Amino acid sequence: MPNDKITAVGANIAEKAAMIWNVADMLRGPFKPHEYGLVILPMTVVKRFHDCLLPTHQAVLDTYEKVKKLQVIDGFLQKASGYQFYNTSRFTFETLLADPDNIESNFRDYLSGFSANAQDVLAKFDFDNIIKRMVESNTLYLVIKEFGSEKGYLGPDKISAVDCGYIFEDLVRRFSESFGEEAGAHFTSRDIIYLMTDLLLSEADLDTSSMTVYDMAMGTSQMLSCMEERIHELNSDIEVTCFGQEFNPSTFAIAKADMMIRGGDPNNMRFGDTLSEDQFPGFTFQYIISNPALRH
Repeated sequence: MPNDKITAVGANIAEKAAMIWNVADMLRGPFKPHEYGLVILPMTVVKRFHDCLLPTHQAVLDTYEKVKKLQVIDGFLQKASGYQFYNTSRFTFETLLADPDNIESNFRDYLSGFSANAQDVLAKFDFDNIIKRMVESNTLYLVIKEFGSEKGYLGPDKISAVDCGYIFEDLVRRFSESFGEEAGAHFTSRDIIYLMTDLLLSEADLDTSSMTVYDMAMGTSQMLSCMEERIHELNSDIEVTCFGQEFNPSTFAIAKADMMIRGGDPNNMRFGDTLSEDQFPGFTFQYIISNPALRH
């Protein structure tokens, strides 16, 4: 039930977010406090991608060798990875750390191995320029080492999609506070979201095969995640299709990454200001869940 889930986010998720944010200790000096998130947010996304893909890493490499000369290879590699994204680089965080002298070139090789949809996510963070700054300040290896440690593990076997989403939201909140912004501009607490889902579904007809849910100001998309989770608790056979729009590049990137990991359609996550650039003209949705006053 919702109350159990509110409790479940608890100390372990808060501690994981705090641990990740502690990477800021090694950024002091080269980066100003309000810039810490420029490193921490994309690195968290990269590490989440990495830990999701690690169990099938060798299978992807083997498949890539078989199909790399074909004109269309995405489907084969997605099947091998088990996700809608993949990475064909031979590197992992473990092998990156084994060669500190070549950390920049090897890390760039690792990033370039991601599929196009993952590359789109990283581009929204302007990650290339951040890497240059970490290299210049001799912090790239240290940051990768911290994320590559046991306490930096973000695999789905230990951290669910919803809980990982809350880690992202906690990091965004910390980043916003370092800018002096109100945390509520990017964060809606879990108890409020579960109350919203229960109100929306209190009289829902759950004898159906599919539902569509939309958030026009989705932030990191946690309202969509919780709505999908709640619907599946009530009827696990319903196919839930989520749609969302966001105009902050970093939170949009997190939302798209989250959708890719959850197995939904990342093309349903669209960038732009809903008020001036509606990305879903002519669409209709069965449910809309949002907190637009705070974000747009």
